Amino acid sequence: MDIFGHTDKTTILSRLNSHRRSSIGLRIAPLVDMIFLLLIFFLVAAKWRPKEDFLPLQLPTANAGTQTVVKPEPLIIQILAAPAGRGCLVQIGSSYAVDITAQNPEEGLAVLMEKIRQCLLEQKRYASDPVEIICAADVKWEYLAKIYNVLVGMGLTDITFQMTEQPKNDASD
Repeated sequence: MDIFGHTDKTTILSRLNSHRRSSIGLRIAPLVDMIFLLLIFFLVAAKWRPKEDFLPLQLPTANAGTQTVVKPEPLIIQILAAPAGRGCLVQIGSSYAVDITAQNPEEGLAVLMEKIRQCLLEQKRYASDPVEIICAADVKWEYLAKIYNVLVGMGLTDITFQMTEQPKNDASD
């Protein structure tokens, strides 16, 4: 026995090692596994919103050449609101008119697609020829978006909107 009251150095080391082994610790591996399982669960269970309708826009490119190409006159498509909110009336050029009802718009859009196809064939137009949409101010946005989607779905690539300035209401009137 030495002056400190210890009998052997090996017993001191064994006591130190026993304290190290019995220490309580946090195991990280199961925690990481649980986090990844929760992440996968939330990704699979999430309800993703459908993509909103958008209008693809094609800007003209700058050409270095001086060659000018004459474009044909645009096919005019007028969209007018039907009375009492019952849908809309679509006038294709001066030859066809299609009524799109609020009760069954899919049927009206199918007829519209057929009439536009007939008009393009009669006038010997191509999908790259310009189409101009003139929409009345009181037409609901949903009809304009559906008609535009039909035109894009038909492969028409040069679709523009006629912009008109709304009359201003002056307080002095």
